Amino acid sequence: MAPTTLESGTGLLPESTMKAIEITSFGAPDVLRLGERPMPVPGVGELLIRVSASGVNRPDVLQRTGNYPVPPGASDIPGLEVAGVIEQGDARALASAGLNLGERVCALVAGGGYAEFCVAPVEQCLPVPKGLSDVEAASLPETFFTVWSNVFDRGRLQKGETLLVQGGSSGIGVTAIQLAKAMGAQVIVTAGSDEKCAACLALGADHAINYRTHDFQAEIKRLTLGQGVNVILDMVAGSYVAKEIECLSEDGRLVIIAVQGGVKSEINAGLVLRRRLTVTGSTLRPRPIAFKQAIAQACLKNVWPLIERGSIKPVIHSTFAARDAAKAHALMESNKHVGKIVLTWGEA
Repeated sequence: MAPTTLESGTGLLPESTMKAIEITSFGAPDVLRLGERPMPVPGVGELLIRVSASGVNRPDVLQRTGNYPVPPGASDIPGLEVAGVIEQGDARALASAGLNLGERVCALVAGGGYAEFCVAPVEQCLPVPKGLSDVEAASLPETFFTVWSNVFDRGRLQKGETLLVQGGSSGIGVTAIQLAKAMGAQVIVTAGSDEKCAACLALGADHAINYRTHDFQAEIKRLTLGQGVNVILDMVAGSYVAKEIECLSEDGRLVIIAVQGGVKSEINAGLVLRRRLTVTGSTLRPRPIAFKQAIAQACLKNVWPLIERGSIKPVIHSTFAARDAAKAHALMESNKHVGKIVLTWGEA
């Protein structure tokens, strides 16, 4: 059955093409170029969003360098999260989601976010939290969905427990700090400078460890009086895994969401047995729509009210006009940012 496509109140759609950021070849940031692509067409269960802002995430960098293949059926245009206005959509899907044409939404997508228009499954679209700009809203889906799924669903973090976040100043890190604190947990983070550690403490972290000047394993032992932490959110993997297992308390959970330090590690399996440890991990991008819908609804119920009350705030480090996507990627690769980097489409 064909979708019912409706005209939005924002005005007639433009020509049959749109501006988009293309990866012209795998390589350094300057392979990103502003080009033209055909206008995407929403199918059954999908919405067409006129994009105001696009979040920049580490997987975008990996895709640009050829290290993160696009899932089957997804756009080769980078970008996993957007915010903007619903321009067209499947009428039945709109009604079932309680959304309307012309409404501001943010969305998690499997690709295609670095563009003036983007198609998203309605299940992965959420209303922009009250009081937030589109730039702030575009910073939410990828990091908040990832943290909720991994820290609270897979990691089962509970009130009163302690979470260790590796890379506390990243977009994922600043989200994990705020969410874990809002849920009543203690938070310890690692970061690569004293300035980043200070930023994490300002966001609510209980302790921040500069991993360049301190041994995080020894610091965790000191800070927890030898007991260890309950949950670790790890974006490094590699040699860190063995150390992290040493940092876990009994029944502790290690959740790996990226492998920036490599895919191999030699661990003490005996410690895993004696302390009844869980080592798990996940990637979000290739998961089915139904899985992402469950996360979206959990965020709408548990996180959006915290954002609207001001208990949790998006942390935006920098914004760039879309045409300067290469500069945004260079900043991300420099690791000098604290929080999120966002592209804007007002003046692409």
